[in-house]
Amino acid sequence: MLDKKEIYERLNKVFRDVFDDEEITVKPETVADDIEDWDSMMHITLVGAVEDEFGVRFKMGEVSTMKNVGEMAEIIASRAK
Repeated sequence: MLDKKEIYERLNKVFRDVFDDEEITVKPETVADDIEDWDSMMHITLVGAVEDEFGVRFKMGEVSTMKNVGEMAEIIASRAK
């Protein structure tokens, strides 16, 4: 099982790649409003990139109800190998 530190290190890499911004550092409380350009279209791209990075698949309901990066990390922690 992945530890939280590793999950956030890898999430930071994915967020930086997707949003093309090396300054991004995500925390559990990070939400879409905190990151410029994080709109519904970018959310789809981001979710796909996160799924690829961790080898997990989010359920449709999870994608639409995730409130912050912390919830995303919890799902990853419960499913990643």
